[in-house]
Amino acid sequence: MTEPTAAPRKSTLPTTAEFAEYMGSGWAEPSGEIPAAAPVAAYAAVRRQALSASFPGRRLFIPAGEEAIRSNDVEYEFRAHSAFVHLTGWGFGAVPGSVLVLTPREGGHAATLHLPPPAGPGSPAMFTDHGRGEFWIGPQPALAELAAQFLIDTADLGDLSAPGEGDLQVGASAELDRALSELRLVKDDFEIAELQKAVDATSAGFDDVVRALPDAQKHPRGERVIEGAFGNRARVEGNGVGYGSVVASGGHACVLHWWRNDGPVEPGDLLLVDAGMEMDSCYTADITRTLPVSGIFSQVQRQIYQAVLDAADAAVAIVRPGIRFHEIHQAAMEVIAARLEDWGLLPVPAAQALEPDQQQHRRYMVHGTSHHLGLDVHDCAQARHEHYADGVLVPGMVFTIEPGLYFRDDDLTVPPEYRGIGVRIEDDILVTQDGCRNLSGAIPRTADDVESWVGSMAELR
Repeated sequence: MTEPTAAPRKSTLPTTAEFAEYMGSGWAEPSGEIPAAAPVAAYAAVRRQALSASFPGRRLFIPAGEEAIRSNDVEYEFRAHSAFVHLTGWGFGAVPGSVLVLTPREGGHAATLHLPPPAGPGSPAMFTDHGRGEFWIGPQPALAELAAQFLIDTADLGDLSAPGEGDLQVGASAELDRALSELRLVKDDFEIAELQKAVDATSAGFDDVVRALPDAQKHPRGERVIEGAFGNRARVEGNGVGYGSVVASGGHACVLHWWRNDGPVEPGDLLLVDAGMEMDSCYTADITRTLPVSGIFSQVQRQIYQAVLDAADAAVAIVRPGIRFHEIHQAAMEVIAARLEDWGLLPVPAAQALEPDQQQHRRYMVHGTSHHLGLDVHDCAQARHEHYADGVLVPGMVFTIEPGLYFRDDDLTVPPEYRGIGVRIEDDILVTQDGCRNLSGAIPRTADDVESWVGSMAELR
């Protein structure tokens, strides 16, 4: 299957030399103002040095990527490839088609950021090119501006020769993709600060969600009322959402990737919201909270909620340098299995269910407990198993902890009062020198605090 391409738009402008001459004249010279270096520039240089050390003598191509077609000649909003953002520091406003090239030299690599030629005053493309022209999409930053902002050499894309034998390119080299993922496993100080910004903005978005609960209950697509409240905050605070928000009321909470968000929000139900904001730096949060729509958990809802919270707390409690990543999941599952056994929902004892070839408790939680977080919501995805799932935790790693319990409406293995209840609690965790820090711990987590949160927001409306 071939990739979709945009249907060409035909310009209605005259093509005469006289028209081109008139349209190309009478424009003010650009200011030529050179920006100060961005704080991320020094960090990006260190990252490039680390990558250089892994590939001596190899020319490396890291493209920003191209715009993707949504329908006919309408593109999705462009977001540069995470490897490009990580190694340049250029997130918001990155130009499609740009390429970072690391060229071997004595002692390492020379880095050059290549950009497509501008389509501004003096270029017919300014008016006729719907994809690049300044009249259509605004001005492209000048090479000198980017060189000063990101402390990197810049050049025209036309000066770049195509990859040849021995060169490596993101998306075409598994070796390079793997190295870039593993390079991002440990976050530097800039990344940690950006992730905290994303979490703090997301926290404000969750306050907006709670405020929107009354309006959501009045609309047949109340889930979209909630999605809109969070999405508005995301657009104001950063790039937007870091992934498709899950806004799932009632039984929809048992659909792990419920992205339709087109259902009602009913009194008495639980509302599961899994959402995160992406900053201009392209770092994203990933947080889930489960809220009682009416403000108070029922007895069975609170029972299930508490089990999930206890599982999350048990997982957080063991996080420290030196343990292996998969141990986090094991700690959460021990609690989940024990509670299911207590409720009489397991066909075997919890100890037996926890054996690798059994896992009956996973019927009610089929997903993993954790994934790395950063520029991608599921960050470092190409890292090797021994560095990820079986990797040893070190300070600077950031990941989620997100146990859940999901009892579908059609699940006949559980009593009727459990059916249609889905609960997930997800936080973003930073490994520190002697333990961990919950970056999202300020967002209410306990059942009592969640009830107070919903109630206090109701008083402010």
